[in-house]
Amino acid sequence: QVQLVESGGGLVQSGGSLRLSCAASSRTFSSPFSYYAMGWFRQAPGKEREFVAAISYGGGRTTYADSVKGRVTISRDNAKNTLHLQMNNLKPEDTAVYYCAADLYGSGGSSLAEYDYWGQGTQVTVSS
Repeated sequence: QVQLVESGGGLVQSGGSLRLSCAASSRTFSSPFSYYAMGWFRQAPGKEREFVAAISYGGGRTTYADSVKGRVTISRDNAKNTLHLQMNNLKPEDTAVYYCAADLYGSGGSSLAEYDYWGQGTQVTVSS
């Protein structure tokens, strides 16, 4: 069982920044972390979980939702088994629980169904 643990969420004012992290447990991964495409998704109250950003297993390809493009950067540190999401110029509509997800040998797509493993989420709240 792959274990993913998100951190870095919190309360921030509109226009502020947050950096989310997702730590992958190397003890539970069946393959090296670098072999997994990684994604960030979010779910606001009363809404479906939606795609935010993803990075391919090689790290050479990144994809962003239109709603966050230009404000968010996804990155990975394969040596530390860690995924990051730098979020700038945050807006109240970015308020949600943010989840990281892993997909072995994935291309880093935007569909929830592509991802096999999920973290428990970290809350991001942006006040106006």
